[in-house]
Amino acid sequence: MKNTRELILVAMFAALTAIGSFIKIPIPYVPFTLQYLFCAFAGIILGSRLGALSQIVYVLIGLAGVPVFTEGGGLSYIFKPTFGYLIGFIVAAYVIGKARENVKKLNFIKAICILLVGLFFIYLFGVVYLYISYNSYLGKNITFYFAFFYGFVVCIPGDLVLTVFAAYISVKILPLLKKSGYVQ
Repeated sequence: MKNTRELILVAMFAALTAIGSFIKIPIPYVPFTLQYLFCAFAGIILGSRLGALSQIVYVLIGLAGVPVFTEGGGLSYIFKPTFGYLIGFIVAAYVIGKARENVKKLNFIKAICILLVGLFFIYLFGVVYLYISYNSYLGKNITFYFAFFYGFVVCIPGDLVLTVFAAYISVKILPLLKKSGYVQ
C-alpha cells in the first residue's frame, strides 16, 4: 500500500461488496445481489491492482468465517456451487480496472463495454464452477445447459441493468474523483 487512502478505499469496496451480498432477490440456484455492482465500481474506480485487492479482501474475510457472503461465510463456502462467482469478482475487478487504465477518456459506451468484459469473467467462473460442483462433489448430475440457464440466463438481465447504472455513475463520478486526487 502506498498510503492510507489506498488502504481505506480497498477496505471500503470490500465492505460495499459485503453489503451488496445482503441486498438480494432470491432466485433458484444463484440469487441476484448487488455484489457485482460494487465489484464493478471497485475495478473502474480503484483500478486493476486495488480493485482486485478489494475483492480478495472481501473473499478472504468471508472464508475466514465472517458471514459476508449471500449464504454466510467460512472455509466450507468453497464447496458452495456459487463460489465460482466470488472468484469471478476478483478477476472481473482486475480486468475492469486494467481496461479502464488503458482508456484515455472514458465515456458511457466505453464504460459499458469495459463492465461487460468484467461481467463475462464473473459468469465464466460462476457457471463453470456451478457445473463442476454439482457434477462432482455435490453428487447431482446436471447438464451444462442447466448450469448455463440457471447460472447465466436467469441472472443476466439484472446484471445488465446494473452494468448500465454502473457505467452511467462511473462516467459522472470518475472525473470528480480524478480532479480531487482520489483516483488516477
